[in-house]
Amino acid sequence: MGQGLTRRQLGEIRMLQKKASARREQGLFVVEGLRMVREAPKDDVVKLVLSESMAAKPGMAQEFPDADVISDDSFCKISDTVSPQGILAVVRQREHAMDSLLSGDKALFLEGIQDPGNVGTILRTAEAAGVSGLFMDRLTADIYSPKVVRSTMGSIFRVPFMVSDDLKKTLCDVKRAGFTAYAAHLGGRSLYELEMKSPRAFLIGNEGGGLTDELASLADERVYIPMQGRVESLNAAVAAAILMYR
Repeated sequence: MGQGLTRRQLGEIRMLQKKASARREQGLFVVEGLRMVREAPKDDVVKLVLSESMAAKPGMAQEFPDADVISDDSFCKISDTVSPQGILAVVRQREHAMDSLLSGDKALFLEGIQDPGNVGTILRTAEAAGVSGLFMDRLTADIYSPKVVRSTMGSIFRVPFMVSDDLKKTLCDVKRAGFTAYAAHLGGRSLYELEMKSPRAFLIGNEGGGLTDELASLADERVYIPMQGRVESLNAAVAAAILMYR
């Protein structure tokens, strides 16, 4: 195992945990916890860090021979969790080609989804529902933030995604590839009255305001999820899950 990290290296990891700009500039992000570290593609891992107490556990030295070991106190300072497990990895961000995102019959667009837990849950559900690709705008929570990464439970390594500077143009490209676009919108038709075409792309908007008129206008169909009682809206991740499984 390694002999530890310098103060500068510890600071760099803290910056990756805290700032999206640092993650974008370096093309790196951090994953924490034994399960997530094991899920990370080995070729993309650039640094492994263990706390002293974690390194002392049976089998850790054998499984992670190249890991740097630091004190438990130092590990707590670079961890983003309240009760750290004592293991993290710095991982390269991957770029996914458009073809890989459109390899199946379902795609998903996120516009302005701000809650990290929602974004992570949506990505995890997308894998379970067989979605081939996820498209996001810059206003959507950073997919590489620690909270999003934890919420994906490893799906971040398996579901292709793309952050678009122009989501409207990207949607047009996806439609030209043969996808029918369905916008989640209160002014649409009931989800259960539609005979959906395939391949299809679902559009989910901001938790408070929904989709912008500009993006919704590009959809081939607007759909809503019927609700009983006095409920006016559903959580964005729940709505996305219902659409994806439909």
